[in-house]
Amino acid sequence: MSSILKEHSDVLSYTPLQVDVKAAQRVNEVVDVQGTLKLDLQMACIRCLKPVDLNLQFKIQEEFKHGEEPEDVAEDDDTLYVNTDTVDLAPYMEQAAVLELPPGVLCSEDCKGLCPTCGVNLNEQDCGCDNTPIDPRMAGLKDFFK
Repeated sequence: MSSILKEHSDVLSYTPLQVDVKAAQRVNEVVDVQGTLKLDLQMACIRCLKPVDLNLQFKIQEEFKHGEEPEDVAEDDDTLYVNTDTVDLAPYMEQAAVLELPPGVLCSEDCKGLCPTCGVNLNEQDCGCDNTPIDPRMAGLKDFFK
């Protein structure tokens, strides 16, 4: 997971991906892989950057078939075609785990975030900066009398 999660700057730390899957051969030489993935990680709050602990657990289901992918495959066919006798499941499990990552997390629903002027965490203290929104049509006059 380390090579994949390096691209996610909001992921601060993580434990190894725990995989519990079973493979079963079905008709037409299709191998069905089903199971559960678990990932414990720490992500930064999208407002204040405080670390947030997450425990993700989700199901996975993949179908593999030996041979070349036919040209007339239906759009809703999720079967993965492989040309080898063995399949390394690690990339498929890692990809599934990354797809389950939330796009952003909050430390709390009422997180105030950081002050855009001075950077103080507004959950911990009030900085006193004037962050009153200015009408963009009047923004040019803001510094007129300085």
